[in-house]
Amino acid sequence: MNQNNRLRPVVLAVALALPFSGHAADTDTLPQVEVKADKVKETKNTDGYFTKKSSTATKTDTELKDIPQAITVVTQDQIKDQAIRSVEDAIRYTPGVGISPGEGNRDAVVFRGNASTSDFFLDGVRDDVQYYRDFYNIDRVEILRGTSGMIFGRGGSGGVINRVSKEATFDPVRELTLQYGSYDQRRAAIDIGQAITDTAAFRLNAMVEDGNSYRDGVSQRRHGINPTFTFMPTEKTKVVLSAEYFTDHRTADRGIPSQNGRPFSTNEKTFFGNARLSPTEVEVQNYTAFIEHAFDNGVTVRNRTRYSDFDKYYQNVFAGSSVNGAGNYTVSAYRDDTQRENLFNQTDVLYNLQTGSVTHKLLAGTEFGRQDTDNFRKEPAAALGAQSAFNPTFRGAVPFDNLSRSNTSRVDVAAVYLQDQIVFSPKFEAIFGLRYDKFDVDFRNNQNGNKINTDDDLVSPRAGLIYKPFAPLSLYTSYSQAYVPRAGEQLTSLTVTSSTLDPEKFINTEVGAKWDINPSLSFTTAIFKLERTKVVVNTGPGTSELVDGQDTKGIEFGATGRITDAWSVIGALTYQKAVLVDPNGALGAEGNIAPLTPRRTLSVWNRYDINAMWGVALGVVSRDEMYAQFDNNVTLPGYARVDGAVYAKLDKNLRLQVNLENLLNKEYFLYAHNNNNITPGSPTAARATLIYNF
Repeated sequence: MNQNNRLRPVVLAVALALPFSGHAADTDTLPQVEVKADKVKETKNTDGYFTKKSSTATKTDTELKDIPQAITVVTQDQIKDQAIRSVEDAIRYTPGVGISPGEGNRDAVVFRGNASTSDFFLDGVRDDVQYYRDFYNIDRVEILRGTSGMIFGRGGSGGVINRVSKEATFDPVRELTLQYGSYDQRRAAIDIGQAITDTAAFRLNAMVEDGNSYRDGVSQRRHGINPTFTFMPTEKTKVVLSAEYFTDHRTADRGIPSQNGRPFSTNEKTFFGNARLSPTEVEVQNYTAFIEHAFDNGVTVRNRTRYSDFDKYYQNVFAGSSVNGAGNYTVSAYRDDTQRENLFNQTDVLYNLQTGSVTHKLLAGTEFGRQDTDNFRKEPAAALGAQSAFNPTFRGAVPFDNLSRSNTSRVDVAAVYLQDQIVFSPKFEAIFGLRYDKFDVDFRNNQNGNKINTDDDLVSPRAGLIYKPFAPLSLYTSYSQAYVPRAGEQLTSLTVTSSTLDPEKFINTEVGAKWDINPSLSFTTAIFKLERTKVVVNTGPGTSELVDGQDTKGIEFGATGRITDAWSVIGALTYQKAVLVDPNGALGAEGNIAPLTPRRTLSVWNRYDINAMWGVALGVVSRDEMYAQFDNNVTLPGYARVDGAVYAKLDKNLRLQVNLENLLNKEYFLYAHNNNNITPGSPTAARATLIYNF
């Protein structure tokens, strides 16, 4: 593990030197705290699957129907009902968002046709190393679609996923969760917390999990622990301190190859390459200090300082080609190490202003950050040769004796942003925001000694108008921009050539409607166009081309909440088309469809409570066919899968549930990293969960 903790010595000094510590996304980042003389209590913002407010999209406490952007909140009830343990699980019922296998070693999401491995945030702070995130300490997940550069800075190209941590509150928490599932999947988690004094509270979340897979030789084990302390020295001051240690060890599973433009016909459990020689590990440490203070003049200041230390390693032996006519495929392999240290500080100042009949919710903020990254990759110096697809386990020697990449980068970020949410009347509202990022990269190629410095000035505007014909309904239109600098998502891809290029630019225009049909049920729709310029696309192993851009156009629908007291629903439907703009013919791919972007996706989850004790749920997940890669040479067939669950509330403190995936045992393919790394879907699988509150 990484011992070069270059930023850690300054973390405490930075935190102590700052007058306040926290991120503006959190009037509602966690359950809000209401202070009354001698009592502090938690106030709720959700009802089952329905959420009324969020602060992720605006950094202020705002009702979802007053946010001119598509946003979905995965609540704690949904996390429990669907036994959500991963980002893939969390986005399944979200319109306009897909998933990628991430080479079997990381979360990778597709927002409106744009793939990302870095647009992940924890309580509004960047969490961008490539790994599989867990939900043991997460209160809810907020998923934004459309460019979000004004709030989140670089990236946020097609959307972002913000995990909101559980926080120590003054209400007692006592919950033990035990889970056992197919393929010996075992998991235990505990969530305990209480007030220590009238002004201090403590909470501890911890988890341990291990298990196998429907894929041969694939396993995982992980554990995490996250204590938090909340202090309220006065009615107007709140301090939260948090530390997390998380590890994940698993097999990097890159799936199966293709043949003749389709996934190779084989059993879904078959591993191509060598599972034993494909380990991936990550160690994550997060240390956070948050302070919020409300002044008597109406100004509220929040500041968050977070130091993160990531140590990521993966090695894989996998299919590097399609299966040829003789039934053979080429074996490829490499190992990759990344050590990264992040230090971010975000400060927000909020003030509500009345000018005549017009009200302004004003926000001004700054963000300062440093990211130090070391990355290297080793490969076999000689080709590993071919392997029979009918005996796909490669048993030869795999010497990682060629250093193909060794880079070091230091990124310094300084940003300032302003936002005004204006209420002109009960029917008309607007939001205007502007962010400026100074993004400086010092990059060194350790193999040849080349040093490159880039200095990008990124200006990200945002504007939205809202019209409410009547109180529960809002109609909106919005415009926003975001950028991805040429250092790439993971800050390791600069070359002498790429350093001369402008950043990738993303422009999102959107028209939508949000309707709270009743106090616990909402319906949303959005028509969007997402334009991406100066796109680098992969053309083969280790090669890429620059093309003019990519355009995504589509419409999405969503429904979340209670239809009746007994019937809850989550629904998502998206029609979209993402095409490559390549008029100069660099790829000969003008009009090609972006990978992992099916024309139609549909998902519906229904839970029905039969009585006070029993409940059942039924879900359907469906999509059209889609392409594995930009060249559109390999197609993944469409499918429809049925899931379900049964719930039993045995007494007021004990709940038992069984979640079933792929009830009809459908054979299908989930997604692909490229034309020859395709992930088959799981056959029927079950998980039993026991939740005990004590």
